[in-house]
Amino acid sequence: MYDAIVVGARCAGAPAALLLARAGFRVLLLDKSAYGSDTLSTHLIHQPGVAALARWGVLEQVRASGCPPLERTVYEVADIRIEGCARGVEGQRAGFAPRRRVLDALLVDAATAAGAEFRDRCQVTGLLRDEQGRIVGVEGRHGGRTFTDRARLVIGADGMRSTVADLVRAPYTVEDPLLTCAYYTYWQDVPAELELYERPGGWVAAVPTNDELTLVLAYVPQSRFEEVRTDARGAYQEQIRATAPGLHERLRDGESVERLSGTGTQRNFFRRATGPGWVLLGDAGHHKDSITARGITDAFQQVESLTSKVGGVLGGDPAQLDAALARFAEERDKTLTPGYEATLGVARLAPPHEQRLSLLRAVQSDPELVAIYLDVVAGIAPTEALYTPRLLALL
Repeated sequence: MYDAIVVGARCAGAPAALLLARAGFRVLLLDKSAYGSDTLSTHLIHQPGVAALARWGVLEQVRASGCPPLERTVYEVADIRIEGCARGVEGQRAGFAPRRRVLDALLVDAATAAGAEFRDRCQVTGLLRDEQGRIVGVEGRHGGRTFTDRARLVIGADGMRSTVADLVRAPYTVEDPLLTCAYYTYWQDVPAELELYERPGGWVAAVPTNDELTLVLAYVPQSRFEEVRTDARGAYQEQIRATAPGLHERLRDGESVERLSGTGTQRNFFRRATGPGWVLLGDAGHHKDSITARGITDAFQQVESLTSKVGGVLGGDPAQLDAALARFAEERDKTLTPGYEATLGVARLAPPHEQRLSLLRAVQSDPELVAIYLDVVAGIAPTEALYTPRLLALL
């Protein structure tokens, strides 16, 4: 009998297992993929997520992996160029963008070091229920054999296409259309900072990662997906040329060292977060377009919210556990809705309003306002924080 079974061992499930195991609970962590495998991802961890890694004692391992700190951000739109560094949170002013094969493995290692049991290449095929319909465990296949394990809580942290969410029939509470499709690959000999480029119908980002490589991403409207997928490499190059011509020139001196990866199914939704004996975490319960790169940081926030709420009741009365899960669900929706709405606004790739451009022109002229603006981008501060007397005097 486990206290918790966590399905999915990536950037939501692995830290959930880590924190629960450190709190003294017996945790089983399962993942369908192989340990240390890669996954489709933008990689970027904003400063609140970096602060979480520091609290968990994992940040130094990320640094030691050779992943460089992102100490400056460059953002270009229209005639505007914003350069600077966020004020940060808990002393963390830099972001990081580790390869997922690096980050996820480090988080699993930390979870197992804390006492969690880990099984990779493990497929969950069903959930166990008691006489009242409460979820009390999982069944699946591992190593060619079937298994059943029981737990007080099953945590579905198995991504946008969550098996756990399907098995509990978690309904969508918010669902919006697909807005972009995204393609990326890794470049050698292309030095970069965290760079963001915007134009109507286009968005491009460059970010340094492990192995002295630079991840370069290009976003196009979802309406062009069928056209783009017929020549994804050509469309990727053309979007970079049109949106970030300076970066495109730098790519001429570099070399693409991995295959082009991409997706046209960046779904936007909230699912019901919890029910008797189960909870959804990370992309399983809430997913949005990757254009603002909030997914990893949001997953970390959800992990800390969930584990803080269930820690005192996981071994006790099921009714108290359900009440704690309900508090987590309420907090999740309240906390993540503003970022969700902001992300949809960016992902529409619409021409920027003149009012927004006027604000950005004022921001670019003042280093203090630049730092506040980059706090907003990182999810540290709300948009309202920009409207200081300093900014109003410039508008």
